[in-house]
Amino acid sequence: MIKSMTAFARESRSGDFGELTWELRAVNHRYLEPHLRLPEELRSLEARVRARLAARLQRGKLDCTLRYTAAVGMVGNLRVNRLFVEQLLAAGQEVGAIIGRGIEPSPFELLRWPGVLHEPERDLDQVAAAALDLLEGALDSLLATRVREGERLEALLIERCDRLEESVGRVRARMPQVMDGVRQRLSDRLAELRAQLDEGRLEQEIALIAARLDVDEEMDRLEAHIAEVRDVLKRPEPVGRRLDFLMQELNREANTLTSKSADVEVTREAVEMKVLIEQMREQIQNLE
Repeated sequence: MIKSMTAFARESRSGDFGELTWELRAVNHRYLEPHLRLPEELRSLEARVRARLAARLQRGKLDCTLRYTAAVGMVGNLRVNRLFVEQLLAAGQEVGAIIGRGIEPSPFELLRWPGVLHEPERDLDQVAAAALDLLEGALDSLLATRVREGERLEALLIERCDRLEESVGRVRARMPQVMDGVRQRLSDRLAELRAQLDEGRLEQEIALIAARLDVDEEMDRLEAHIAEVRDVLKRPEPVGRRLDFLMQELNREANTLTSKSADVEVTREAVEMKVLIEQMREQIQNLE
């Protein structure tokens, strides 16, 4: 079963703790590359989130965003650190005496000082547990989407394999006619020289030229690579890299076929093969 690396999932949950929302966006990438955006109060979850991602995903660039809105009852009341404010004011008066003029900070200027306000610590264990559990649900949705997209891509790749095989079949059927034509043209061109050339040597030269134009090996390898693509698509493990390698091999054989072609129809088929292979290669970049 093949999987696409491109997918999106969004899962939310509400409870006594407030509301949590995970958004996961995945695109193709050579390796697994997660980028996390977590609320400051849940930053401690980063290592556990990365471990869960690595346990269930192999490849892809992944943007993971967690949003948290605390319930009203969980938001602590802001408190003023009275002792610290008194110390600040005393220090300000002392500085004013040194420079010869009074300093009267406004209340809001004082509020901007770190440590003037503090919020009682909250127990976030319940929130953290809910966030991790919700992450599993979001990953389930993401993987289900990747499987569905993978099935679509698999059908597309199989359809391209069918068309490649049909093209190979047409080239095979065309080649005897192509080779007969090559032999005839060579014979016609050298007809006036037959009196000066040894007949056996002439046949050898024609055979050598025909051998250089023979594409049976290329056809055999194209068919073998197409069969391998079909086999790889059935494997349970990630197959993107293997398929990418096979596309390179298919393209190499199609290029060789083009260079050997001595016939317009064969050249047209070779170009069509290269178009199909390139279409497959582009889609394979999205596979895990």
